[in-house]
Amino acid sequence: MNDHDLTDVVSPYNDASGREGALTTEDFLSAEGSLGFATQSIRAGSFRSDQREHSEAIYLTSSFVYDSAAQAQAVFAGDEDGNVYSRYTNPSLRMLEERMAILEGGALENIEACATSSGMAAILGACMGLLKSGDHVICSRSVFGTTFTIFSKYLDKFGVKTTFVDLVDYQQWRDAIRPETKLLFLETPSNPLSEVADLKQLAEIAHGNGALLMVDNCFCTPALQKPLLLGADLVVHSATKYIDGQGRCLGGMVIGRKKLVDEVHLWQRAAGATMSPFNAWVFYKGLETLSVRMDAHCRNASELAIWLSQHKAVEKVHYSGLSNHPGHELAKKQQTGFGGVLAFEVIGGRESAWKVIDGVEIMSRTANLGDTRTTITHPATTTHCRLSDEDKMKSGITESLIRVAAGLEDIEDLKRDLDKGLKQLL
Repeated sequence: MNDHDLTDVVSPYNDASGREGALTTEDFLSAEGSLGFATQSIRAGSFRSDQREHSEAIYLTSSFVYDSAAQAQAVFAGDEDGNVYSRYTNPSLRMLEERMAILEGGALENIEACATSSGMAAILGACMGLLKSGDHVICSRSVFGTTFTIFSKYLDKFGVKTTFVDLVDYQQWRDAIRPETKLLFLETPSNPLSEVADLKQLAEIAHGNGALLMVDNCFCTPALQKPLLLGADLVVHSATKYIDGQGRCLGGMVIGRKKLVDEVHLWQRAAGATMSPFNAWVFYKGLETLSVRMDAHCRNASELAIWLSQHKAVEKVHYSGLSNHPGHELAKKQQTGFGGVLAFEVIGGRESAWKVIDGVEIMSRTANLGDTRTTITHPATTTHCRLSDEDKMKSGITESLIRVAAGLEDIEDLKRDLDKGLKQLL
């Protein structure tokens, strides 16, 4: 990475002791044959204390004790393994981080993860750890509204400039490159239109110009897509979504090459955007069912998309699982499923969209996603409300657009629920 010497970065983490029963990253990489994703999501990164618990313990402690002053000095200096302070070293967080590193990194070596207090803290932490004043970022327009705000407003205040481009117009990405460009950032599939970007092509553009590629993998999770294997340098998540799976806790993740993630850890160590041990426990227990949940989310979203595309009150459905979606063939190549989020445009404008949203009884009217409960929202007035009218138009966020994150309810119940609102438009 230009102007950044990361070869001598020292990790702020030391492995926790007492790892009896653990399956570490090295164990998974050296195992004969390849352990399946479901096995990894249940077993990776865990360790047992001397109490020999079967389900992982929650380490609800702010600090850690030592046998002597000399041992404390050795642990603080990094000469001896151990935990220092839960702001930046905690066994519960480390178990989650090791599991996520394995799930996202596959057979890649030297992959690390950093758990953060939220998904936005993950994006900000990666930028603060790796960028400096005078650097330049290229970002897709098709990102979550608050992500747009981070790049367009707050990083700009500190001298990091951002150029926004259309997600799938690769010539725009190339044309936006400057000598000071250090990072390319995107979501794929995008929120909420499910646009699909060619990660290999964007990795080539980034690396050919000395920049990094960072991908928000929130919609797919590593169960459906592994951007690091397609050339990305960093992956970020709002763990609040599918990693949890039941809408209980806030958290984020940054995963990538060790020398990059170490910089994020060091920033977090100073800034304190730390995930709580309890939330980490919720997330790594959530990961145990990620594979089966994502299969079910994909199945329900696919059936809803097909049904909506045939409804007279619907003008257009945005879901990469539909064969007429512009990103369908690419999604088939770089994903193992099409995800659980879809969007559709109804006849009429905001009034019509609100009628549909207000007409549901089962679906939850909330902007969150990745939950067992299906959620429904109006992006123009919720998730993307802080974008200007011009930026909404460029991003395809129309007043008639509705986003649904398919949960795990009975699919026929979801169809009937949506139909109540849609019938009011006919």
